[in-house]
Amino acid sequence: MPVAEHVLTHAAEQPSRLAVRGPGGELTYARLADRIEAAARHLAGNGVGPGVTAAIGLADPVDLLVAVLAADLAGATPLVGEHTWDHTRWTTVTVPLPTVPITTPLPTSPIGTALPASPVIAPVPTVPIDAPSPATGPIDAPLTTTTAPRAAPPPDPAGPPARRRARPDDLAWACFSSGSTGRPRAIVRTRASWTGSYHHLNALTGIGPDDVVLVPGPLVSSLYAFAALHTLATGATALLPGRWPGRDLADHLAEASVVHLVPHRLPDVLERPGSLRVAVVGGAALAPGTRQAAERAGVRVVAYYGATELSFVAADTDGGGLRPFPEVEIEVRGEGPLGEVWVRSPWLAEGYLGAAAGPLRRDEDGWVSVGDVAEPYRAGGVLRVRGRGDGAIQTGGATVVPEDVEEVLRKVPGVEDVVVVGSPHPSLGAVVTAVIETPFSEPLPRALLEETARGGLDWAQRPRRWYAVPELPRTPTGKPARALVAARLASGDPAIRRLT
Repeated sequence: MPVAEHVLTHAAEQPSRLAVRGPGGELTYARLADRIEAAARHLAGNGVGPGVTAAIGLADPVDLLVAVLAADLAGATPLVGEHTWDHTRWTTVTVPLPTVPITTPLPTSPIGTALPASPVIAPVPTVPIDAPSPATGPIDAPLTTTTAPRAAPPPDPAGPPARRRARPDDLAWACFSSGSTGRPRAIVRTRASWTGSYHHLNALTGIGPDDVVLVPGPLVSSLYAFAALHTLATGATALLPGRWPGRDLADHLAEASVVHLVPHRLPDVLERPGSLRVAVVGGAALAPGTRQAAERAGVRVVAYYGATELSFVAADTDGGGLRPFPEVEIEVRGEGPLGEVWVRSPWLAEGYLGAAAGPLRRDEDGWVSVGDVAEPYRAGGVLRVRGRGDGAIQTGGATVVPEDVEEVLRKVPGVEDVVVVGSPHPSLGAVVTAVIETPFSEPLPRALLEETARGGLDWAQRPRRWYAVPELPRTPTGKPARALVAARLASGDPAIRRLT
């Protein structure tokens, strides 16, 4: 069932329940349902439905969510991007697609109020996931036409909602992923590959209709988009600041019972947990001592491992380690101390829109990998992920996984976060290089870092070059942008200070 249909059901059963609160105000389920239906009729009246990709770039997270759910209800494929992207940026990150750009809030007049007439958009064939297609028009304009406008009456505002019979295998969601390396890619998935996992997540976390769920990040991130849609499908209340709330965090936590976030934000939450009972954490490994801090704060942590292409792979609900998410099969292939993670499950994405290259690979038996590496694994046991294989550093014949080094260095007092990359070397191929996030006002002695490295890392893993920055660049999900750090190092960025 489309998430939009869930919202309509909740609106019928409990119309006055608060559905969303954003920077511009709040909506009950009844009012949210009205806005979605009106916006869906507007889209349908403009030819937006099955086979059309709705490229959505809106600053307000509630406006964005309404547009996403309206596209869902109309049968189109919503694709969420940054509201600051212009046409050039969209084409850079996607390969040109036959899309309908939505860069202004959709008309959401109450039922019974006439909607403004709009030009009709000719239906566009579904985008092949492995071939590029021409774009329909500028992405920074309101609804535009693929052909000359043709005379047609606007949709009847008093008529039935614009919706079609949904199927689980509809290509119903598309989102961007860059991970910590590479440029963003648009990944498309079926409806069931997201919504089918909702009840499993509820069982693991205890999330239900009475919860207030804080989603403290941009919905262009698949992690936060999933969290917002899951909240509404469950019938709970979504708090959508649209970004990390900073000084307003405590106010949000005073109301929230659940938060979805990335690991480096969890310590901030645990300092003033408010009414929080569960933190759902994805994106990277937890820092040492985090679970103990959560226990002291009275917050249960449910951590998970996955990827935008794979969705959920494994979850750790009690600190005992990552175990397969329900209905997921895992293999670690290869000999030696590390192998490549392969997954088979109902939650896998279909592939990349257009001709975008990416790490997703499939075998003939339906197993998929994005190149992550892990220790040898026994079915049903604990999965020990060691990072993305394409980020491994080859130095003097040894293979170093950056995440292993970062885990040790994060224990050093004064290290807020760290990124480890390989710097070119004429004879070794590369040398391990650490870029530490630490306030420049509190100089971090290199000797302390090296002492920690000697005590916790093998010889080949120890960084040979050390740098510091006051703040690491990050991806939309909050993970350090490893490729950007490496590029800034290579360009000699003066903001990156060498530790001597």
